[in-house]
Amino acid sequence: MRIRRRVLGLLLAAILAASAAGCGGGGDGEVDSPGTNARIGPVLVRYAHLAEPSDGPWETGSDVPLYVWLFNQRSPADRLVSAESPAADSITIVDADGEVIRTGVELPPEKLVELEKDRTHLVLRDVRQEIRGGDFVWVTLHFERAGSLSLQVPSQPPTYDKESPPPPLPTLTTWPEP
Repeated sequence: MRIRRRVLGLLLAAILAASAAGCGGGGDGEVDSPGTNARIGPVLVRYAHLAEPSDGPWETGSDVPLYVWLFNQRSPADRLVSAESPAADSITIVDADGEVIRTGVELPPEKLVELEKDRTHLVLRDVRQEIRGGDFVWVTLHFERAGSLSLQVPSQPPTYDKESPPPPLPTLTTWPEP
């Protein structure tokens, strides 16, 4: 049984690595996989990101979808019970139809749970600021067993604005040697 779990864990890691490597930029229309990755206890958080604004930035007062993959590496099961952000009045967990799920999201051991578009996912309600593609907001995820995890979640870079170049990457400042 231990060997089977180890093999399944290695297989999942290989699949995640291959899918991340296969999504690299370089071709026409290809972009790097969006999101922030983190870990709290046995729970892996992958590709946490705000949905791409469709026709401009998310305006103050908007409801903004947040997508994330969660993987509980071992028993017992855990549960995403809630989330919060200083950038929104609240965050709700909703099903594919947009109905609020008050019981949270079950995270069975060794099973990937994809909180994505057209499935169960999170929604930042009534955002308190404009959010442009490429911006980051703080989000705290609360798990029943693993505890709470705060992370900076990016807004997916927009594809509606093909004219503007991406913001420059930060540069290192070098100081003269003494």
